[in-house]
Amino acid sequence: MNLKSVLTTDTINLHLKGTTKDQIINELLDILVAAKKITDREAAFSAVMDREQKMSTGMKHGIAIPHGKSNTIADLVACIGISDKPVDFDSLDHEPCRIYIMTLSPVEKTGPHLQFLAEISLLFKSSEKRQEILNAQTPETILKILSE
Repeated sequence: MNLKSVLTTDTINLHLKGTTKDQIINELLDILVAAKKITDREAAFSAVMDREQKMSTGMKHGIAIPHGKSNTIADLVACIGISDKPVDFDSLDHEPCRIYIMTLSPVEKTGPHLQFLAEISLLFKSSEKRQEILNAQTPETILKILSE
């Protein structure tokens, strides 16, 4: 899966303002609604929160990957948000997060969803890449970093 085919400058926000997990998730959903990637915000919110209740999507190294599946989604959609301040996201390493990659996909299509999550986790194993993402000044820069 090519990240650039899923992400656009419209689906990247470099200045999330939320200070809680719920606020961050809502801001990420706002990005997808504004970019016309999702039409049923309520169903998308439910899908992501159902997944969060099973287990937090706060990973390691300041990254969270909130995600969910919904019948209201036709194809995999994704967005990236960077928060101005670290936010407690119940991460595996108990560290706060600043980089968020949200993805939503149709219930019946598991392949693209798993492929996207695998690609994202590989990408962010590099501390240099994570720092480049945090230092990025424009969505275009984020897209360039992700395609390298």
